[in-house]
Amino acid sequence: MSTAPPPREPDVPDLAPRIRRLPPSCGPVRLVGVDGHAGSGKSTFADRLAAALGGAPVLRLDDIASHEELFGWTGRLFAQVVEPLGRGVTAHYRPYDWRARRFGPPRPLPPAPVILVEGVGAGRRSLRPHLALLAWMDLPAPRSWARGRARDGAEQRAFWDGWVPAERRHFAEDPSRPFAHVLVRQREEGHEGYEVRPGPAVTGGTAPPFTLGDGPPAVW
Repeated sequence: MSTAPPPREPDVPDLAPRIRRLPPSCGPVRLVGVDGHAGSGKSTFADRLAAALGGAPVLRLDDIASHEELFGWTGRLFAQVVEPLGRGVTAHYRPYDWRARRFGPPRPLPPAPVILVEGVGAGRRSLRPHLALLAWMDLPAPRSWARGRARDGAEQRAFWDGWVPAERRHFAEDPSRPFAHVLVRQREEGHEGYEVRPGPAVTGGTAPPFTLGDGPPAVW
């Protein structure tokens, strides 16, 4: 007697079409936040999701933050990005150069059906009302920071020594994970892709932003 294979965990290709069906959250734009600890894989996941969305723009919060304002960049993000997009016009932000320690010339960010906002703090309290969806990279802080330190090497050791306590303070005061619609985990070694599961904002009883499929799997 044959048995049916276990259901496949949803991956990025399952997530993209459902994001497209969400209502706009910032003017005509569906802003999607990709948050998580530094080193948790946010940039790689955001790039993969952007590709699955047909080349959706990705705003890196590393371009908005600075050495002097690791987390104090809310006003700049709203003035340069959120408010213009909310009016349906092209935003212009000045990306920060972490080596030169200064902001560069303005870079345009036109409204698009979906724009990803990727970086630590993308799910902060002030930004959540403007997000259509919040994804959290569900890798614990110690493992994330160890990955980040290994990636950046000894040259950035001093930066990481200052970053870790700053990130701890940020998430203690303004946590993102409890408000995530989806939790994203990279599959174990030897298995490609990501597992995308319902997050606390959904399992905690809020209305689901979408379902996993047309038939019965789970509802988000």
